[in-house]
Amino acid sequence: MIVGVHGKIIYKEPSVVHVNVGGVVYEVFISLHTFSALPKEDVSLFTTHIIREDAQLLFGFIDMSEKKMFARLIKINGVGPKVAMAICSTYTPSQFATVINNKDVNGVKKVPGIGPKSAGRILVELNGFDAEILGDNTTTSASLAVNEASEALAALGFKKDKIAKALSVCEGDDTASLVKGALKLLQTI
Repeated sequence: MIVGVHGKIIYKEPSVVHVNVGGVVYEVFISLHTFSALPKEDVSLFTTHIIREDAQLLFGFIDMSEKKMFARLIKINGVGPKVAMAICSTYTPSQFATVINNKDVNGVKKVPGIGPKSAGRILVELNGFDAEILGDNTTTSASLAVNEASEALAALGFKKDKIAKALSVCEGDDTASLVKGALKLLQTI
């Protein structure tokens, strides 16, 4: 089982990167978030190694919480690596945890390749797993800030689906900056 690769990038595009590790070149499928965070030359990726009858596939992640989210998603019946990678490309782990926490079916349906049935199944299967997806303390505190911001905006009278939409776009680590950014967006929606 290959759980990580460290080497020199010799080729990259938004969905795949080729990494030279000691003379052996690995093809690693990546999310758009990982692609945007890739360094110029040397890279270290956490990987999930999937072995099938016809292929051995490596899926790589810059962030451990994204790897945990991917691993949890592929355990859901009907969600394969392609759909899980589409979710990882659409949402960061903290944004997806917010979608799960708010039970936002429309947020899940935004992901290419996911329809209403699959979106409902994903929400049911992942109910309560937002803390597991986020794993480490830094992202868990970010999730806590997102939850607090969501509650504050709901207390101001905004609808849950609009709150989830606004918070999925906002960037910030603390509740105050998330509420401030979401209020600006909610005024335009």
